[in-house]
Amino acid sequence: MAKPALKPRLASVDELFTTQEERDDAKRERVIDISLEEIDAFPDHPYQVRIDDDMRELVGNISEHGVLTPAIARQKEDGRYELVSGHRRKAASELAGLKTLPVIVREMDRDAATVFMVNANMQREHVLPSEKAKAYKMKMDALNRQGQRTDLTSCPVGEKLLSIEKVSNEATDSARQVHRYIRLTELIPEILQMVDDGKMAFRPAVEISYLTEEEQKELLDTMELELATPSLAQAYKLKQFSQEGRLNSDVTLSIIREQKPNQVDKIKIPRDKLSRYFDAGTPVAKIEETIIKALELYRKRERSRGMER
Repeated sequence: MAKPALKPRLASVDELFTTQEERDDAKRERVIDISLEEIDAFPDHPYQVRIDDDMRELVGNISEHGVLTPAIARQKEDGRYELVSGHRRKAASELAGLKTLPVIVREMDRDAATVFMVNANMQREHVLPSEKAKAYKMKMDALNRQGQRTDLTSCPVGEKLLSIEKVSNEATDSARQVHRYIRLTELIPEILQMVDDGKMAFRPAVEISYLTEEEQKELLDTMELELATPSLAQAYKLKQFSQEGRLNSDVTLSIIREQKPNQVDKIKIPRDKLSRYFDAGTPVAKIEETIIKALELYRKRERSRGMER
């Protein structure tokens, strides 16, 4: 039986009233000035926009010369624009009093935009562990979804490992290190902040991420009480007890109080002795800072007394 002849495709309105050159030109990317009020931040953008010396320098440059490198954005269904790359430039433009931002509007879906956003920001000079952790996680999830849509993988575990390999290929970190960074996203915010502040080492924090949320909160209380953080060996032990279902407050305290190899002597002041000087809930870092400042003032006063004698 002969197959029915295919009907010729009808030309669209654009094809009837425009030339191929005009249609090709319409697809070319170009820089346009968009009102800052019409540009939204990328959802859950992992990189912080800090008002630091670098930002103040950028504001000065933009005030004098304008934005020299256009931002990248995608247009949303509601007609507004979603910033993919250029959050610092947008913030600096606002601080400089500008009303618009030069933008290249690029057609891409959310997952493609996520991959582009992470790649663009990985070139930053200063990237916090939490920023890199969230960025790697977002990119891996986006790559997983892209793989699902194109039926490239069928095994979730294999798909995840493949995505981590791809993330590492486009980054300066190995696949193992990328996986460690992604583990940090399992930390409670207070402990993740300690990693950013340099108060907890990276590798112990990775092992701590395997503890449950309640176990991490218990550990946080213990660390604040003891003014100490776990070594890598202690973090391994906490993880092991947790996986065996045997980690409780007493075990946590016992592990944290263990003598660390090559541990230098530390002066510990019980929190109850400090309670008369600090309000309840004062962060340990603030207490340390205040004590150091008080000691510096004491030393200066003693020196002044010595000179007067």
